[in-house]
Amino acid sequence: MQTPLLISFAIYMLGMIGIGIYFYFKTDDLSDYVLGGRGLGPGVTALSAGASDMSGWLLLGLPGMMFRDGLVGSWIAVGLFIGAYLNWHYVAKPLRVYTHHLNDSITIPDYFSNRFKERKNYLRITTAIVILIFYTLYTSSGLVGGAKLFEATFNLEYSTALIVGSVIIVSYTFLGGYNAVSWTDFIQGILMMIALVITPVVVLYEIGGVGEAIKIIELHDASMLDIFRGSSLIGIISLLSWGLGYFGQPHILVRFMSIRDENEIHRAKAIGMSWMGISILGSLAVGFFGFVYVVANGVDLQDSEKIFITLSQLLFNPWIAGFLLAAILAAIMSTIDSQLLVSSSVLTRDIYHAILRKDASDKELVWVGRSTVIVIAIIAWYISSDENSSVLQLVSYAWAGFGAAFGPLIILSLYNQNITKVGAIAGMIVGSLSVIIYKNLEGGIFDMYELLPGFILAWIAILIFSRVGEGASSENKEIFSEVRDKLK
Repeated sequence: MQTPLLISFAIYMLGMIGIGIYFYFKTDDLSDYVLGGRGLGPGVTALSAGASDMSGWLLLGLPGMMFRDGLVGSWIAVGLFIGAYLNWHYVAKPLRVYTHHLNDSITIPDYFSNRFKERKNYLRITTAIVILIFYTLYTSSGLVGGAKLFEATFNLEYSTALIVGSVIIVSYTFLGGYNAVSWTDFIQGILMMIALVITPVVVLYEIGGVGEAIKIIELHDASMLDIFRGSSLIGIISLLSWGLGYFGQPHILVRFMSIRDENEIHRAKAIGMSWMGISILGSLAVGFFGFVYVVANGVDLQDSEKIFITLSQLLFNPWIAGFLLAAILAAIMSTIDSQLLVSSSVLTRDIYHAILRKDASDKELVWVGRSTVIVIAIIAWYISSDENSSVLQLVSYAWAGFGAAFGPLIILSLYNQNITKVGAIAGMIVGSLSVIIYKNLEGGIFDMYELLPGFILAWIAILIFSRVGEGASSENKEIFSEVRDKLK
């Protein structure tokens, strides 16, 4: 069993590193390294956005939740699907046009700074700090997922597994930058979708079909079939509110910024939403029917987030299992590489270049970017060194932080000409602090996901503080009008 798995993993990992090496020689300047020179087509853009979005959560966290909670866990998937569609429909094209029009903005702090005509870097620095805080948590979730995969597959110690996974992921991100990340994400997205289609089909075959699965659940725990199981209206709204997070995720937003032509976004949306629909349904099915398989066969599963790993090892030939388990590695890598790159671009473009070394050469900036990838990875590795960490909990914290800090501001900056720099800073601070404070309240309030109150409070703060002091400048309104004209 170990040899086929090891060979499958080795082939896959060498392929990803090979892509990194290829794009190492294609990277000439910082724009190439952090945004691919805005040259990606709709297919790569769509699957790269989807794969970097879903991460190990799609093959570990979501199936684990379905395994543990039953159909009530599907409310998160509904919220995410709606949120992703609205993000593609209302944010993707305006953001692509705005960032290209505003001095070729290549990072989210860059965009905010240019959008509000900031000259003292307060807005840029605030944005950078928020990104670095929440991405260390987000990256940690991926490293935990990778460690769990290597731990369960090769019987490694958690600490050893964590180091192995971290080295692999950092290597090709360090080498190839955005193009390497996007093309590996494209391949990884295809691999993830295939795995999530094959696995539940085989599970259903083994247990005798959907009808037999329902009978087993009714005998063991009929409440698993209740989509409202133990949940209030506020609880369901809270699960649906996960979709709000899409509007503020930098690693997804930069995909919109990088597509080569804004007129190709419609095609990218169709590809991306199709991929997402198939993958999420497959993920839910893995957890739900995986529960039936475990119950029917008396399998001892201590960690619900390892249900996909367990099914792969029990139901498939070792060579096929290696392919399926590589899909988990693909999911994890596709998100961590994006997060590392966004964090690196923020430190390089928005701190080092914009503030510390304005006359730095392109070559210098690319190497600073590569160096900061390693620094951020080390910090994330330290946070994830607790083997009791939960992938879903770490993801939920970071997702809420970005969604509340940036989501309202992204939407309002694209659609409201009266938003000011003061309002933008206030919204980011209020959104971030709301999530952090609410997350640490004992027991929470109304059992609500911290993203929802954070998003609402940030939206209100932006509107209120945009009325404090000077209003939006005539230059700001002129930029808004020019871009809106281009979008008509």
